[in-house]
Amino acid sequence: MMPGPGVDDAVRSGPPFEEAPRVALDVESDDQTLEPLPMLEETRKRAQSVLVVICTRGGEFLLLKRTRPAGFWQSVTGSLALGESPRHAAAREVFEETGLRVGGALIDLRHSNLFPIIQAWRKRYAPNVCFNREYWFALVLETRRFIRLDPREHTEYRWLPAHPALALATSRTNRDAIRGLAGISM
Repeated sequence: MMPGPGVDDAVRSGPPFEEAPRVALDVESDDQTLEPLPMLEETRKRAQSVLVVICTRGGEFLLLKRTRPAGFWQSVTGSLALGESPRHAAAREVFEETGLRVGGALIDLRHSNLFPIIQAWRKRYAPNVCFNREYWFALVLETRRFIRLDPREHTEYRWLPAHPALALATSRTNRDAIRGLAGISM
């Protein structure tokens, strides 16, 4: 496990948990299809994003279940706002998606990937934008933390050891980042 500083606010101490908690929120939706709405030019997403893998020193990884598409599990992710640095976007996304304040504990993994934007999401970007640049970060916690989900974005979270996290993570780049932090060969 990669060493790193802890989160700047108090952390619970105690024995490790034996079973990964499953926390679900009641989110109703009558439309399970993935069809993004057309976006105005000024609201188009920037084709740069962050991936923040949150894990404990004991080797458990946090995965979040997205509201859409159905069954999509991931670490914290999000697009950079106009003029925003990857580090600032990573800290903002961690807070928005989990309620955790990272302070100086965020670790820049100094890695980025360029990958094709799936066709279903291309309308969110400017015309002819087909690729996204993703920057990787990690947040290493002493122990598990309670996660405050935004029910518009995620419905459930799990703390899992590396191999079950790899099996559940939907994105290839997310699995690669988890493997790297866990020291598992690709």
